[in-house]
Amino acid sequence: MEAFGRLLDVMDELREKCPWDRKQTNDSLRPNTIEETYELSDALLRHDTADICKELGDVLLHIVFYAKIGQEQGQFDIADVCHRLCDKLIYRHPHVYGEVKASDAETVVKNWEQLKVKEKDGNKRVLSGVPGALPSIIKAYRIQDKARGVGFDWEQRRDVWAKVHEELQELEAELEREDKEASTNELGDFLFAVINAARLYHLNPDNALERTNRKFISRFTYLEEHSIRIGKPLTEMSLQEMDTLWEEAKRLETEAPMPQEGEQLPGNQ
Repeated sequence: MEAFGRLLDVMDELREKCPWDRKQTNDSLRPNTIEETYELSDALLRHDTADICKELGDVLLHIVFYAKIGQEQGQFDIADVCHRLCDKLIYRHPHVYGEVKASDAETVVKNWEQLKVKEKDGNKRVLSGVPGALPSIIKAYRIQDKARGVGFDWEQRRDVWAKVHEELQELEAELEREDKEASTNELGDFLFAVINAARLYHLNPDNALERTNRKFISRFTYLEEHSIRIGKPLTEMSLQEMDTLWEEAKRLETEAPMPQEGEQLPGNQ
């Protein structure tokens, strides 16, 4: 593809002629790669097509950069990266490239996880593919999803609610005892159970929480803007006054879509 070849040529020239690009290493690039991935995630959550395109380019730059460093060190190049990815995709899609039958997405995922276990001569453990550095909510979801891939899951998804209620009761009991260590453990168990319920009902808990985060920011910013307009700091407002404004912000949300990041919030006009 001409565009990809152009990108590789630009990368070669930058690595040769730019002092900043020339000094970069895998270690120095890693923090920036994480930041770029989060920026892409943010653009995806906002459904901002222009930003998605831009951030995809930034992530692609890092992929090409790491491949260039690998080539310089005689370890691998971008062709090796592409071929290895293609080989993996073909191997894990036997329903497309082989004789295996898969009539729905659930079967595809189950086959995918089973094939991953068979890789590396069967020495790979089911949960070994979950990166340790993943954010906790995403990690919990991936752990549960991988266990499901080998059949370790609830027979009926509604059965998970008994577990959620059980963990909530245990958390409440430890909070009553004011045992911080035990309460922390039980809070983790409760959150894990709630994430499990979300997975079973095909809801993404990370997206759901981020939606709530943005909703809270929108409503709280409405409170702040109102306090600025009337010259009364939030710290001097009663909780009842703030609750009234909070409900007003909620009503405004039903009249207009929640503003995306960067747009004006109600009361900013």
